[in-house]
Amino acid sequence: MQVLIYGGGAVGLGIASCLLNSGHRVDILARADTCNLLKNEGLFREGIFGKSYFPPPKFSCFTDLKEITNSQKYDYILVCVKSYDSFNAACDLSENRKIFKENTRVILFQNGWGNAEIFLQFFPKSQIYNARVITGFLRPQKNKVVITVHADSIHIGSLFGEDCAFLKEFTKAITEGGIPCEIYPDIQKDIWAKMLYNCALNSLGAILNVPYGKLAEQEDTRRVMNNVVREIYEVMNRKSYSTHWSTPQEYLEVFYSRLLPATAEHESSTLQDLREGKRTEIDFLNGAVVKLAGEVGLSVPYNYTLYVIVKFLEKKRLI
Repeated sequence: MQVLIYGGGAVGLGIASCLLNSGHRVDILARADTCNLLKNEGLFREGIFGKSYFPPPKFSCFTDLKEITNSQKYDYILVCVKSYDSFNAACDLSENRKIFKENTRVILFQNGWGNAEIFLQFFPKSQIYNARVITGFLRPQKNKVVITVHADSIHIGSLFGEDCAFLKEFTKAITEGGIPCEIYPDIQKDIWAKMLYNCALNSLGAILNVPYGKLAEQEDTRRVMNNVVREIYEVMNRKSYSTHWSTPQEYLEVFYSRLLPATAEHESSTLQDLREGKRTEIDFLNGAVVKLAGEVGLSVPYNYTLYVIVKFLEKKRLI
């Protein structure tokens, strides 16, 4: 397979390492500093799935799609940029359709809700697929990724009911490369499951500057997370979305018994972004819940409060 990784952050490099491990051709689009290190020193992966090293000849790296030759076309383009860059990424890819084959698929390896709708402005439903990732990636150096935690397989599917059978080779490649991956046709349920998880943990952990596990230790923080989850269920019910658990009570039992303990030591990407003075993805997490709630006339005070506090901290660090 010929695969383009659009975004050389922690997730992009982690998925690239899997595809390289399983012997497929990978090109990476990244910022200049990341690209230079990858070209000169190669790609390193460490963590719970073992060590791997890929020297520069094993892959190519670009800073602009226009650098890619007219003859190079991809079977898959994996969008691994932050959610707030989705619109720019979609525009960029749409303006460079020379790299697309007739059946090229775009798979969104992104957090939050609303990314697929952005890409729908530029591409048909048949080209857009979503990945749900609940594996923890860190990038201590621009060309090094560390896999810290892994709660479940990567799931890939279509939000729009498109055929997923052809994805078998792709998911097999990621699995053989080190991270379990499988097709999941009802990916909407997975994305909302991850929204529940991220909205309960990411912003609160960032505000309090603690890893996930600390949030479960006190009654007050548990109460906040419980109410965030309950509000999201209200929004899902009004918008006719669904997930794997029928009620917030069912979800919270699994959340505290299995999901949170498996990632107790992990610090949220929101916290990492704030520490580094970067923009966060809060608009696509608690912010997306606030937006959807507004569309159906619901009040979601817990999600709103977390959202505005993170936006305040984000702007404070960006100034």
